[in-house]
This record gives sequence, structure tokens and C-alpha cells, in this order.
Amino acid sequence: MAEKKEKLFDQFPAVSTEEWRAKVDADLKGVPFEKKLVWRTNEGFNVQPMYRAEDIADLKTTDSLPGEYPYVRGTRTDNEWLTRQEIIAATPAEANAKALDALEKGVNSLGFTISKEDITPESIATLLNGIVIEAVELNFKTCPRHSVELARVLVDYIKKAGAEKTFRGSIDFNPFRRALKHGTEFPGDIAALAMEMVEAVKDVPAMRVLAVDSVMLSNAGAYITQELGCALAWGAEWLTALTDKGLTADEVAQRVKFNMGVSSNYFMELAKFRAARMLWAQIVEQYKPASKDSCKMMAHAVTSEFNQTIYDAHVNLLRSQTEAMSAALAGVDSITVTPFDTPYKTPDAFSERIARNQQFLLKEESHLDKVVDPAGGSYYVETLTASIAAEAWKLFLDIEDKGGFLAEVNNGDIQAAVNASAEKRHADVARRKESLLGTNQFPNFNEMAAGKIEKEGACSCGCSHDDKDNGKGLSAKRAASDFEALRLATEHAANRPKVFMLTIGNLAMRLARSQFSANFFGCAGYEIIDNLGFNTVDEGIKAALDKQADIVVLCSSDDEYATLAPEAFKALDGRAEFVVAGAPACTDELKAAGIENFIHVRSNVLETLQAFNAKLLK
Repeated sequence: MAEKKEKLFDQFPAVSTEEWRAKVDADLKGVPFEKKLVWRTNEGFNVQPMYRAEDIADLKTTDSLPGEYPYVRGTRTDNEWLTRQEIIAATPAEANAKALDALEKGVNSLGFTISKEDITPESIATLLNGIVIEAVELNFKTCPRHSVELARVLVDYIKKAGAEKTFRGSIDFNPFRRALKHGTEFPGDIAALAMEMVEAVKDVPAMRVLAVDSVMLSNAGAYITQELGCALAWGAEWLTALTDKGLTADEVAQRVKFNMGVSSNYFMELAKFRAARMLWAQIVEQYKPASKDSCKMMAHAVTSEFNQTIYDAHVNLLRSQTEAMSAALAGVDSITVTPFDTPYKTPDAFSERIARNQQFLLKEESHLDKVVDPAGGSYYVETLTASIAAEAWKLFLDIEDKGGFLAEVNNGDIQAAVNASAEKRHADVARRKESLLGTNQFPNFNEMAAGKIEKEGACSCGCSHDDKDNGKGLSAKRAASDFEALRLATEHAANRPKVFMLTIGNLAMRLARSQFSANFFGCAGYEIIDNLGFNTVDEGIKAALDKQADIVVLCSSDDEYATLAPEAFKALDGRAEFVVAGAPACTDELKAAGIENFIHVRSNVLETLQAFNAKLLK
């Protein structure tokens, strides 16, 4: 039977790429292939509509196996990533109770933020009481100026527990955070402090203390290749600075931990981590390590905050789930799923439980932990891996040529480049080129969110530093921030504008444009009054005025607008804002008649709604 099945393939003759292309060109009927079907990514390369075996024939990425240098297919021969939960609590005792509860519910990696007041043997003992430190990965974060102190206290605790050789974890020593976030240089010798960190943890081999927090760039709106290129330069900064001070490449590389973001670009994020491992291995190799194991990247993935939304917040669950899938299939070492309510409050027990369970679904029901690098050999993913690697490498070399990561951060060039990317993404969101379901597309018109927003707390490190922005820090705006400001302004206003759909004429066109217009104005939280249709313009205008509409949107066909739009505009007589849904050929004639407002797929939704808010809100 198997032989018969195999022979069936003989019935299908091979088809060349040229033959496929000829068929596609014929179906396109003169429309340029490159314009219609080739996607130009924000990362700087083109994506084809299809890939074949010949596209990866010359790629080196397909030659290695999981666990083999350059680790493009993974640093391990399994895919058992760690499920991490960030523990948010006011005191060590509360954090301990919360951590123990999380461990009972399946978590095997914990993240703690330690205030400077709690960097004492007593507080650490309270924090870790009852936790078997040999059985769980423990990760800590504090103010960089107190990281050495924390390292010494933790190492003492680990030694007393006899767990020096079995401990797994990290201290997020990131003195670059201040310059990246606020635009002000770290007040100290970064290399000297890093040397103290490495020295403090020398007796705990698996304690990673040199952080590469490129998740900061991802959450600020960086493109994928931008995050990766900067992450590589950041890691190289650690290697150069500390080997120059006398440490070996092995001593430095085995202390570096990459904390990377995951955006919603599913396949490209998957390919990003594969490219990251490959490039980092090649960078470390240039420093002549004694062991190939030192070339292995330890990568922790954190799902995005940049694309999370306040309105329709449960859509954040869908976003973070696909992001976690990208990271899991890419073979990262650990994953934090950002709780869905993070944009507007401190995550509660429910959202934290859901975030944990999202990973458990990937493991226990989807079995993504049972296969290593399932994307390996995929024509598309392998090509993406190579393309992302090439573009990230260009950026890495550019940063190195300009003096390295520290120099570029201190002069603000890294932040400026990421902020420029973020502005481009915000512009795309404003025009709906980048979609945020529930925010700039298909909003829930009647949702109110102002009441659920909690005031953000102060810096959790407990330091009283004066970190005022100087204009050179990373943007803190999420992709949805501007649209959310629109809706919150509507919620806080004394009046909620009413948008009336004057549907008339061609049935299909009026219904389609009515739906488009409802979604358009719904993005500002306006009240939508939809209608099936009116027999005359006067009938529609009378109904709109009876409803006390603030905006009347004419929804019909392009052919009918030449007659209906001037008639409706005249009948309305300035008693409400008049809008035409579409961009008809007669637009110039309608503008000459005094009609100013048109909405269509090429409209800047954000700017249009901001203008209406300025006119209508009281």
C-alpha cells in the first residue's frame, strides 16, 4: 500500500518556477507581479508570494542540526522551554507567598524585582523561603547601582543552601536602561561594575548577570531587524569591555543573557530567534572561546507590550498567544507571557493565571515542546532567517563602526532610530496599514474603559534617582495610545457625538459604506446610529435631525453621489457635520459645492477623528 501511495506522485509532473510565474502573470492581466504580490517589509527586504526548494539550496542554515554550532536550529536537542512568571508584590513575604502559589500551578521560572531596602540576607531568606532553588530558575532585577550588592547576598544564600552547581537564574544588570529610557548616561563606570558582578557570582556557574534587554527596544516600537541588530551590538559591548579588562571570552559569554521582545509578526519573529542564535555564535567565535558552548545564546522571550490595547483588552490574549507560539517554535530558553491587562493596571490573579495557562496550552495541548525546530527546512522560514540575519548584521556593523553600543546609546542615536521606527508604525496605525483589532479596526462602539485604568506606580527599584527625560529616551507610547486618547476624550466629554448613517440608493454599496463608516467613527467612541435605508434624501435628513445627530454620513454609490451629496448637504444646511463615505470621481465637484469631509480607505483615520473631536467635544 505504501508503495502505491508513493507511485501516485509520478502522476504529477514537476512544475518549474518559471511555469508558475508565467501562469501568475497571465492571471494578473498586466498588473506588475512585483507590485501586486511582493511584500516589501519594514525590515528592509522583500518577501515573495511563494518559495521553493531552490530558494534555500545555497543556504548554510540548513546544514546544522539542533544543538550544533552555529545553533540556528537551537542550542539544545529538546524544546523544553521554561514558563516564567514575574512576581509583583509589595513585600518579600507577599512575593514569597505569590511565588509558591505560582510554582504549585506549574511555573518553573520566577522573576523578582527587588527594592534597595530589601537587599538584605533576611529579606532574601524571606523571599525564597520554601522555594527549592535547585528545581526552579530564579531571576532578579534591581537598580543597576545596587546589583553588585544583590549578587553578593544571593550568592551567600545559594552557598548556604549548597546549590552553587545546580542553581539556574540571572540578575538583570542593565546599566544601559537609564540612557535608553531617559536619555541620561549611567553615573558610573559600567565596565568596572560589570567586572564586580562577574566576580561576585564566580562560584555560581549558571548565574547570568550581563543583561541584553532588547525587549526595551521591541516595546518602544523597534522593527525586528532593528531589535536584533542592536541586541547583537549590546552583547558585543559586554564582550569587548570585559575581555579588554582581562576576562576570557568564555567567562563573559557564559554570563550574558538576552531578554528579547516578541511582536505579532508571527513568522518573522520565529525566524528572528533562529537568526539571533546564529549571529551571536559567530560573534562570540571571533573572541576565540575555549568552548563552543560559550557560543550558545541564552534567550528569554517576553510578549509585546507595544501592541497591547486598553479597549477590547481581551484581544491582547490572541496577540500574546501567537507571540508565545513564535518564541516557542523558535526554541527559546524561557518565555514570559505579558498579562492582557498590563496596559491599564497591575495584573491581577485572573490575568496572571490566564498568562500562565497560555503557555501550558502550548505545551500540554499543542505539544510544541515535543519537537525541536519544526520550522527547520521550511523554504519560507529558512529564507526569512537568512534575510533577517543579513539586515541585522548590517545594523550591527554600522553600530560597531560608530563606536559601539554604549557610545551610540549615550549620544542618543539608538533611541532616535527606534523612535523613528515607532513614529512610522504609529503613522501606519493611524492609516490602518497596521491593524489593531478593537482599536483602529472593528471597535466595540459602546465599550467604556476610563473606569478600569489605574494610575501607574513609581519605579519599583526603590531608589530616589532623578531620571527626568531629556528628550533622547525611547518612546513609551504603545501603538494604540493615540486612538485610546481619542476614545478617552470622548468618554470624559459632557456629550457623546452621534453619527447618523444616511443610507440611500444602491443596496450593496450603502450597506458596505455604512459598515465602513460605523467602524471608522467607532474608533473615537462615538454613538453610531445605523439604518437600513431611506427612500429620499429629505426623509434621511429629517430622521437624522430627529435623532439630534452631530455627524451625518451619506452612504451610497459613487455614481449616485454626484446627485445625492449636494442635495443632502443643502438639506442639512449646516445643522450637523456632513460626511461622504468614499472617494468618488466627482470629489472635486463636491468640494466646489462646499462639501469638505470624505472618509475612505486612504484616509488618515486618527487625524480625521482628532479634527472631529476638536469640533464636537464639549
